Amino acid sequence: MSRPSTPTAVPQQDIVLTTLNSRYIHASFSLRYLLANLGEWQAQAGIAEFTIHDRPIDVVEKLLARSPKIIGFSVYIWNVVEITEVVRLLKTVAADVTVVLGGPEVSHVPDQPEVVSLADYVIKGPGESSFKALCEQLLNQQPPATAIIAGVPQALEELVMPYHLYDAEDIRNRIIYVEASRGCPFKCEFCLSALDRTSKTFTLDRFLAEMDRLFQLGARHFKFIDRTFNLKMAHSTAILQFFLDRLAAAEGQLMVHFEVIPDRLPGALKALLVKFPANSLQFEVGVQTFDPEVQALISRRQDNAQTQANLRWLRQHTQAHIHADLIFGLPGDTLAGFAHSFDQLYDLGPQEIQLGILKRLRGAPINRHTEAYQMKYSPAPPYTVLQTKDITFAELQRVGRFARYWDMLGNQGRFKHTLPLIMGEAPFKRFLRLSDALYASAQSTWKIALRRQFVLLHQLLPTVLGIEPLALMNALQLDFDRCGEKGSLVKLLAPKTQTKAATQNARQARHS
Repeated sequence: MSRPSTPTAVPQQDIVLTTLNSRYIHASFSLRYLLANLGEWQAQAGIAEFTIHDRPIDVVEKLLARSPKIIGFSVYIWNVVEITEVVRLLKTVAADVTVVLGGPEVSHVPDQPEVVSLADYVIKGPGESSFKALCEQLLNQQPPATAIIAGVPQALEELVMPYHLYDAEDIRNRIIYVEASRGCPFKCEFCLSALDRTSKTFTLDRFLAEMDRLFQLGARHFKFIDRTFNLKMAHSTAILQFFLDRLAAAEGQLMVHFEVIPDRLPGALKALLVKFPANSLQFEVGVQTFDPEVQALISRRQDNAQTQANLRWLRQHTQAHIHADLIFGLPGDTLAGFAHSFDQLYDLGPQEIQLGILKRLRGAPINRHTEAYQMKYSPAPPYTVLQTKDITFAELQRVGRFARYWDMLGNQGRFKHTLPLIMGEAPFKRFLRLSDALYASAQSTWKIALRRQFVLLHQLLPTVLGIEPLALMNALQLDFDRCGEKGSLVKLLAPKTQTKAATQNARQARHS
């Protein structure tokens, strides 16, 4: 007879730092920074992470099981709806627990979401020292007079780095977020980093010592959140060399992700990039638009010719995986202008093109264009633009579907042989026609099984884009084999009536 299992003891903590991540694989960097800088209060504090897929009532139960006096929430555009429900429930059953909010979604007075009205305090801006000071006041029964607290920026050298708070479970199963710098000197108005005055770097020796400690503990996937990794070359090259020196010890498991400025790739950086093997280096390249008029309107400084030359060089001379971004719906943008940007970027051959629809970030300078360009945004997070002076609602819907189908058919790498037939010499125009046809046929842009994708392409491409059936079948067969799909593609693509008839013929032949 087996004994009942003993439930895991729940820690009792006066201060609980929490958020709802988009997926389990993500670990909250901000919570770890707050905990690392709580000083003497750290012993009374802990982190409780959930995902946006957890039931709010379950989250509240698990939070209250720690008997907290203060709960701090990290709020973003992608979790504000779920956190609002958690806070609403929390205040219903435990009104005496103090709720503190922080994060970009609540940091811009008076442009704040509903959850602010449910909470006790909001820290806007940097929180490391401000959250500690607030907890000290509350636990000493000396609450501040105002509910809105301005975060106090700290010199980077004064901050306690949080990397020791990544535990064995994080290192084994989650992405490890790191930062070698904070801030951004550029003023692209769609981004909250436009509010930064400049970019500052952590002391290199101190930072690399932390990276080495993580590496020795088994971390192999490092995602840098720096907005401008390749801004300060001495830092960039030293960090790249650090990881190059550890490639052999990583035994093919190392992956380092950076966000880079697309038009800045000096020779010293190139000399290191060519040394990285496949599957070890990923660059996120924010192109956003190639339209000079739109770039000027949103204060984006980008040398388009140099950006294109650098992307070509990266694809021709390195094995880095390039993830390039475009945004549709910017002030002054048009469907034709966006199509031209897409065609130029597609021609450069990045492994992924992430197509995003403009979102209204609270506090972002781009909001100054709302009236002049008749920007209409969804009232619900993530506040996606619905139409503008130059782009209709129908066009935005079409490109939204284009983006989801592109992610399915273009970015996943499964249709290496079929995709060139689809794109031809007018990539955006042709894929948009396919996107329209796919939506008319499937009536969905989500959860279309891989085998169903093959069937749809086989059915639609000859009529929608005039692709010769035999060439299409050959390309689909090559891709079907590459995907490791079992069974016969011919049988999969055959109409059910033909398949049924073939089965009956086979049975008759066996009995004759």
